[in-house]
Amino acid sequence: MVALLLSTSAVLANDIVITGGRVIDPETGLDAIRNVAIEGDKIVAISEFPLEGDVVIDATGHVVSPGFIDLHSHGQNIGDYRMQVIQGVTTALELESGIVPVSDWYEDQATKKLPMNYGASAGWTHSRIATFSDTDPLATAAFFTDAQGRTDWKQDIASAEQSERIMSLLEQGLKDGALGIGVNAGYAPGFGHKEYYALAELAKKYNVPTYTHVRYASNTEPQSSFEAIQELISLAAITGAHMHLCHINSTSLSDIKATMALVEKAQAQGINVTTEAYPYGAASTVVGAAMFSGPDWRDRMDSTANNFQLGADRMTEDELADYQANKPGTFIVWHFLDESDPAALSLLDVSVTNPATAIASDSVLWSYFDENGNILLYEGDEWPLPDNVFSHPRSTGTYTKILRSYVRERGVLSLSEAIRKMSLLPAQTLEDSVPQMRTKGRLQVGMDADIVVFDPATVADLATFENANQPTVGVQTVIVNGGFSVRDGELVLDAPNGRAIRNAVVN
Repeated sequence: MVALLLSTSAVLANDIVITGGRVIDPETGLDAIRNVAIEGDKIVAISEFPLEGDVVIDATGHVVSPGFIDLHSHGQNIGDYRMQVIQGVTTALELESGIVPVSDWYEDQATKKLPMNYGASAGWTHSRIATFSDTDPLATAAFFTDAQGRTDWKQDIASAEQSERIMSLLEQGLKDGALGIGVNAGYAPGFGHKEYYALAELAKKYNVPTYTHVRYASNTEPQSSFEAIQELISLAAITGAHMHLCHINSTSLSDIKATMALVEKAQAQGINVTTEAYPYGAASTVVGAAMFSGPDWRDRMDSTANNFQLGADRMTEDELADYQANKPGTFIVWHFLDESDPAALSLLDVSVTNPATAIASDSVLWSYFDENGNILLYEGDEWPLPDNVFSHPRSTGTYTKILRSYVRERGVLSLSEAIRKMSLLPAQTLEDSVPQMRTKGRLQVGMDADIVVFDPATVADLATFENANQPTVGVQTVIVNGGFSVRDGELVLDAPNGRAIRNAVVN
């Protein structure tokens, strides 16, 4: 292949050069030993021939890839970002839940030294909570968790006046540059069909996606996962809105073959539906989530208290009842497929390996027990994270688990396909509505210098369900907008490289 150079001067005046790595660009199909030059925040050369730079990174024996893009990342504190960037994530977006007010959130994030790009959708659940509680919404995770003891916003049909306020809050969020509408319907399944239709219409009006956690999670009908996904597809078909289906793996439970076939059929007919999955047989949610209610939820979800894990331990029935009654906003891990069972693992693989499925982590916030046994969210800036914090292993292991398990150990994904699903495909999911994403997810001249360099022989997730606080290994370098966020395998503390991913603000 001929050298791809902007000019001779570009070759001689680069800020960073990455030499001798296996460069993989999933869009052009490039997969060869190349040298990569970065100047400022852009890739300026990719060449077979030597390049000169102020800083030279020896990537011999390593893979040089576009940075990974996470479409589903709830952890938006500095510690959350750090645990993501060390596994190669260069952009982490809060799209499923979203937030309002959107402007407040972006302004707050801009004051922090964040190591990766960030962005959010306008949050429907936040808008519903504010409307039903007759309060002003707050752009915080606590605003959501603190409302878990109420059932009205979860189960009640909105009045005409309430619907008007919900839509007004969301429309203001879109005018403030939100990346779409986050529809966390699994937490408020009692909302009306007309409200859902109005959400799709609003998204279509502003040419942005909805990002939906569908309203049901059940293997059996009625109110099954299949029904909920069918509802999403029908709205996309009727309105023409782009509707993104969050974590089809955990939403579908063991009915994944049927639900995945629904999505494939819709896409084949040109309906604008996209989806994502994470490579774990366990979810993370609040213990008081609406799906864990009703007289038959255990049968519908094939679950008991032993499926729930708090910290390192599985819960008892008494503990589950206590937390649901008294601390419903507590984050727990909920096991729905046993990955040690080959049959269950094959069901997980149906979603993860499907060519149309992007990889997204659904990373959750890090928590800890205080001296009184209360669970608090960790918002500090210590590094490494304090020993007593816990989370779901997906919060720091999703992308390296794909590279370790799905590529190296089991060979169910090729390396280039895995990289495509973690970089290019997420960028393509958003690029029609978010112009910034058109220069991300690619390793080409002129693209943003969001790059990860990793050792394919050693890259691995170490996080477990019993101890998720174990950073990934095997990632040598992470560059975000041309600056180091990980260098020589170590996090660069307070690297201010992250930028807002945001649509235009409409006054």
